[in-house]
Amino acid sequence: MGDTERYAPGWPGIPPRWTSSAKSGAGTALNQHSRVWFTTSHGILDEIYYPRVDQACTRDLGLIITDGKSFFSEEKRHCKFENCPLMPGVPVFELTNTDLQRRYQIVKEVLTDPYRNVVLQKIRFVPLRGTLADYHLYALLYPHLANRGADNTGWLGDYKGVPMLYAEREGCALAFACSTPWKAMSVGFVGASDGWQDLSKNFQMTSDYTRAENGNVALTGEIDLAACGGEFVLAVGFGGIWSEAGQQVRSSLLESYADLRSHYVMQWEKWQQSLLPLDQALRERDLYRASVAVLRTHESKDFLGGVIASLSIPWGFNKGDEDLGGYHLVWPRDLVETAIGFLAAGAEGDAVRVLHYLESTQEEDGHWAQNLWLDGRPYWNGLQMDEAAFPILLVDCLRRGCPSTLGDIKRWWNLVRRAAGFLVRNGPVTQQDRWEEDAGYSPFTLAVEVCGLLTAADLADAVGETAMATYLRETADSWNENIERWTYVTGTDLARQIGVEGYYVRIAPPENDCASSPSEGFVPIKNRPAGENQASATHLISPDSLALVRFGLRAPDDPRILNTIKVIDALLRVKLPQGPCWYRYNGDGYGEHEDGSPFDGTGIGRPWPLLAGERAHYELAAGRVQAAEELLRVMEFSTEGGRLIPEQVWDAVDIPTRELFVGKPSGSACPLVWAHSEYIKLRRSLRDGKIFDQPPQAVKRYIGEKKKATCFGWRFNNKCRTMPQGKKLRLVLPAAARIHWSFDTWRTSRDTDTTDTSLGTFVADLPAERLSVGNEIVFTFYWLKEERWEGTDYSVEVEVS
Repeated sequence: MGDTERYAPGWPGIPPRWTSSAKSGAGTALNQHSRVWFTTSHGILDEIYYPRVDQACTRDLGLIITDGKSFFSEEKRHCKFENCPLMPGVPVFELTNTDLQRRYQIVKEVLTDPYRNVVLQKIRFVPLRGTLADYHLYALLYPHLANRGADNTGWLGDYKGVPMLYAEREGCALAFACSTPWKAMSVGFVGASDGWQDLSKNFQMTSDYTRAENGNVALTGEIDLAACGGEFVLAVGFGGIWSEAGQQVRSSLLESYADLRSHYVMQWEKWQQSLLPLDQALRERDLYRASVAVLRTHESKDFLGGVIASLSIPWGFNKGDEDLGGYHLVWPRDLVETAIGFLAAGAEGDAVRVLHYLESTQEEDGHWAQNLWLDGRPYWNGLQMDEAAFPILLVDCLRRGCPSTLGDIKRWWNLVRRAAGFLVRNGPVTQQDRWEEDAGYSPFTLAVEVCGLLTAADLADAVGETAMATYLRETADSWNENIERWTYVTGTDLARQIGVEGYYVRIAPPENDCASSPSEGFVPIKNRPAGENQASATHLISPDSLALVRFGLRAPDDPRILNTIKVIDALLRVKLPQGPCWYRYNGDGYGEHEDGSPFDGTGIGRPWPLLAGERAHYELAAGRVQAAEELLRVMEFSTEGGRLIPEQVWDAVDIPTRELFVGKPSGSACPLVWAHSEYIKLRRSLRDGKIFDQPPQAVKRYIGEKKKATCFGWRFNNKCRTMPQGKKLRLVLPAAARIHWSFDTWRTSRDTDTTDTSLGTFVADLPAERLSVGNEIVFTFYWLKEERWEGTDYSVEVEVS
């Protein structure tokens, strides 16, 4: 370093924060050459991701406008924003920002270089008062390289004579340049010596610091309006080192912007033209093309088929480096929903690519991590049984929907067998429900598990594993028949209040061990303050039970379903300007506080548009097409101008100072890929006149054939103390054992050895089907491999079926 280095004061700057999660746009080039992704909100560029879609590298990049002497204006705070996609399904965005005092207007077009790791903005600055000479224009970029705002180093430099602003951290570098060379440049520490501090106080750049090391840094460059005539291109490029980033930027700026734009658009248009035209009927706010683009935009380019949940960090403006993953992680459940969304749109190859990714990230024991980085490293360590079953459903959905693209089913049998084995070894209880909060018996999880077992059985038959297929179906039958035993309550105060006989609860706690009804259990409520974080299971209701219809286990007119819908609508339905929407469950704490302040570990859950989509699928199953169409509209009008569906929408009085407006995106994740997948599937379902992703096996077996279980299962994570009359008692064990059992309290006894299912479980059936009500079965185990007795006697009493 030379003696002329001018170090910025104020190290390390204020604690770094991310930015708004309410995105208005997200995009990337549709090829594997350009490994950058961008998001927009508030009229500016937000996070840019490089070299993977799970690694954010900037907070935001916006413009500051001054007259050099008396006024300071920041476009993201002092403008009215308009966001217009170039064309449906092509993620090029025209952002028009008009000063609230009508002094200027900024028009931007945002896209990525389709062949380089560079995000480009073509910008036109238009004075609405005075002339260009009356204004100073500055670009302010906040690097957050490799998912962290701390420990970044910024400096001034050049690449082959082209002036650039640089930043780097841990093997990741960015370069920032303008098509018209910077008029002035400076780097500094955020909140102390950055360009915002300088310009807000002095209305022009008075600092020209050349270096700021190992902190929360900002890069500032002044655009030479006189030289460019108010039109210019900003380029942010990335590489492993500064020179690579600089070369990428210079190379992009030397190319014809029109040619780069044309190639970018052409690639997206070609893919969109290959999809099913589910948007032929004219709609006031059609999200179909935008939704399929959202799915594809969130896919990795090196870990093909890996699609993250959202290019956002919920309430990011209130979060720092401690929220390393945000929503830019893979959730296997969301990923399967995405794959089926692709399939619904006719993107067969994209859907199969997701299955390849799932195959490569399956854990040794057959399950998938709760969520994971794209390279397969688990992020959180919860266990959700539906996430082990969903990939099986995807295999079957692809087998039925695009058999030629999927190929020989034997190719996928190992994935299915291992996942099915995990289910029978660890189900039916889940460590976490689909909302990642509570353990127990969840109607949603049970529905997915049962369908996973049934579809795995069909696939077992297809590869000649008939004995395994029989065992899987018998397990599914037993679990299906017990859903009401585990999750349906009757005669409660709430039932009497609503005027119904009973209803399905959100989740029944696992510690019941089938000894009693869920009414005797309590469920922890996450994200609620102390004293409000526990409730009786009978008091917690969720739309999750509609999965029993969605997956074909119960008919839409089943009286228990109809009862539950009355309770759901009484407790969870909210009227928004666009129509009805629903909460995840009563007492939910995942959302803003009452005053609109951001979720900070506690809060109040808000309505989820994707739940309107799920309810629409129920209405379609019930034959109420018009109701389903109206709920499709609810999803469409839960968006802002960018046509991105949020995780949650605001449901209270408008709070403009917090940018919260009733029926519009809250501070939660936006876009939510899962919600866009649900929208696409609903479009396909409405076109077909039936639920697109409903597995046919459960419908045929339980609604058509009304198949009953022949056995009742006992296992160590499901130690039932009673069983219905007329069933065999099936003991499901983790290792080979000799069952020592008696029907007459040990006056006489017998021994039965277990049978290996080849799925990691060992089973023995005791002939309890001939016992009368009140009889008791007692048993214990001798573990054959360890040559030891269990040392405990267990008992199960026969009750009225």
